[in-house]
Amino acid sequence: MAKEPKKLEELFHDTLKDIYFAEKKILSTLPKMQKAAQSEELKAAFEKHHAETQGQIDRLEQVFAVIEKKPQGKTCAAIVGITDEGAEIMEEYKGSPALDAGLLGAAQAVEHYEIARYGTLIAWAEELGLDDAVSLLEETLEEEEATDEALTEIAKTAINQQAQAA
Repeated sequence: MAKEPKKLEELFHDTLKDIYFAEKKILSTLPKMQKAAQSEELKAAFEKHHAETQGQIDRLEQVFAVIEKKPQGKTCAAIVGITDEGAEIMEEYKGSPALDAGLLGAAQAVEHYEIARYGTLIAWAEELGLDDAVSLLEETLEEEEATDEALTEIAKTAINQQAQAA
């Protein structure tokens, strides 16, 4: 018997599980990054993003409800790799003037991954006619883009200069 070809619904569900895992991994990583950060402004940004991430997880659970699936994650190798790089930076640059610049770079790698994933999920949800999912995912995408912009601003106005000057 020939195997049924997979369709967009399955791909959407698989990618939803991927980003659900990623958000939970990020939620557990942010406090470590906040603790490691030397700049109060960067610590505050990580704390704010931690609270937002919990809301993003809640919205993802609502998207699972829209497609009538149980919320569950699937190991996301990309986010594991990005967070491992962040942990490596924390270890290798501990106490260094470049630590916060490295943490910012790692955080922005996470943001860019999330922005790409949410953009894709929105396009697929639109194609599948999942209007409720689209609005939930768009809300999260807007937060991710705002976080990325805020991190860029912190990097440009303080952190990168401090890393260079010391």
